[in-house]
This record gives sequence, C-alpha cells and structure tokens, in this order.
Amino acid sequence: MAYDRELAERVRELLAGVDGITEQPMFGGLAFLVNGNMAVAASGQGGLLVRVPRDEAGGLLGEHVEVMVMGGREMVGWLHVDGAGLGDRLAEWVGRGVGCARSLPAKAGKAAVRRR
Repeated sequence: MAYDRELAERVRELLAGVDGITEQPMFGGLAFLVNGNMAVAASGQGGLLVRVPRDEAGGLLGEHVEVMVMGGREMVGWLHVDGAGLGDRLAEWVGRGVGCARSLPAKAGKAAVRRR
C-alpha cells in the first residue's frame, strides 16, 4: 500500500513555517524530519507514525493507537495512529512528534529531500 498523499499534504500544511523540517521517503511512506530526526510519517501501511517520548508511549495507546511494529518487532517510542484515530486530532499528533524530535540532538550531514 502506498502512503496516503492527502494525509502527507495535511501534515505538510501543518508544518509550514516550522524551522528545520525536511521530507524523506522512508519505510514505504513519507517521513517528516526535524533537524534530521524523524518526527512523523504518512505510513505506507496507512495512518500516521508518530515519535513520542518512550516514557509517554504507554499512556497514549488506545482504540486507534498502537505501538509501531516493524519487521515483527515493537518499536519503543513510536506509535501508529490509524486513519480513524486522526480525525480532528492530526495537529495534536503532529505537534507531539515534532516536540519529541526537536528534543533530540540535531543530526548533521544527513541527506534529505527538502520540503516541496
């Protein structure tokens, strides 16, 4: 399944004007990075991948939110929010991912596709 281009555009609009944002194809989707650190991604499996502080991840799980699984392995600090869980909360999830990524040291020298 290809990532949801409409969702990616909505994320792009939410991130307009935010410093340090780049876009890069990753994991079959389109990732949005802050200073080289992935914050959120329009997932190739549908929905949104969101980076969150590891100690907050468990408290955010719910009906439409689960731990991201890649290659059969749970990725601690990463959540998958399905389309039904986004609704009018997309800005909240994007803000959460950006805040987490911004709290990490910037990565230098990473090649990335600049925002369109």
